[in-house]
Amino acid sequence: MRKFRVTVDGRPYEVVVEELAGERRDPPAAAIPPPPPLAARPAAPGRPAPTAPAVRGSERAVPVGFEPVRAPLPGLVVDVRVHPGDQITVGQVVVVLEAMKMENEIASPVAGSVGEVRAAKGATVDVGDILALIKLT
Repeated sequence: MRKFRVTVDGRPYEVVVEELAGERRDPPAAAIPPPPPLAARPAAPGRPAPTAPAVRGSERAVPVGFEPVRAPLPGLVVDVRVHPGDQITVGQVVVVLEAMKMENEIASPVAGSVGEVRAAKGATVDVGDILALIKLT
């Protein structure tokens, strides 16, 4: 058995992997070096130089001491059940998203106080968008 530590969404997990006897083992794939970075090209005459895409409000950095509540699926915010300053528990519903004609309750992954609500009723969100920030207590 081999033990690995992996991080998913900023949370570390220990994983134990068991090698089964008699199973076919493919040789490891050869490492492929990454392609060289593309050189910046000047803009064509009369056109502005390209700029980086704008950062959506929900994609701003997460402050230290806060845990984000992220949208697990794209959808429409139909209800926001918390306000800044509210004390919440693990599993408490923060936002309700409508996706594919179903309402999905999005719960807090941690206990704490609501520091910021970034989702607004009627807004459309994508997977991974930050709906709220929970201040860890």
